[in-house]
Amino acid sequence: MLVYGKNVTYEIFKKNLKIRKIYLQDNFNDKNIISLIENKKINAKIMSKHQMDDLIDGLHQGIILDIENYKYLELADILKDDEITSIVMLDHIEDPHNFGAIIRTCEAAGIDAIIIPNNRQVLVNSTVIKTSVGTVFNTKIITVSNLANTIDKLKENNYWIIGTDMDGTNYKNINYDGKTVLIIGNEGKGMSKLIRKKCDFIAEIPMFGQVNSLNASVAAGIMIYEVVSNRK
Repeated sequence: MLVYGKNVTYEIFKKNLKIRKIYLQDNFNDKNIISLIENKKINAKIMSKHQMDDLIDGLHQGIILDIENYKYLELADILKDDEITSIVMLDHIEDPHNFGAIIRTCEAAGIDAIIIPNNRQVLVNSTVIKTSVGTVFNTKIITVSNLANTIDKLKENNYWIIGTDMDGTNYKNINYDGKTVLIIGNEGKGMSKLIRKKCDFIAEIPMFGQVNSLNASVAAGIMIYEVVSNRK
């Protein structure tokens, strides 16, 4: 997997992830990163900006790394961990920028894990990693084949399921104590009907302007901080 950007590079070195190859633009001059590369004794391939641009469709900032693919966890890994009490579940988010932004917010807020479906959902890729500024490597992400069945298992393990929609209870009036799963729906369709039916509560963010909905990552940010601020 090719990843890029200075912040992502720092996170990869911090987590001591295996780096297969490094590509540097010929005028790259970040002394801290160069020192990290030299200390790891990794031979970087020097390339022109044009060659770097051919490798990555994004703002690479003069550095691209070839690393192993992201390793997801399984649901069983978190169900047996009593310290995991706050989970964000994504109901088929398709935009990698939204996914990356949600990961970044989850990591910043101290959310314990993220659950995503393994189909019709953007997975961790270079754009997601860049948008998350590398925080994806500090985040537990679980892939599942069926969200509805996963919710049933989470309920069996005493999690409260809180969905988000334009028609529900004011998010300020919901109790977020206990083990909580917050569901963020698809950018265009929102939560599916089946997932909505399985929720214990539906949280609504009031709209006071002419716009009747928020970007998925913005709505997620509001809800995530409401959950964590009411538990401390």
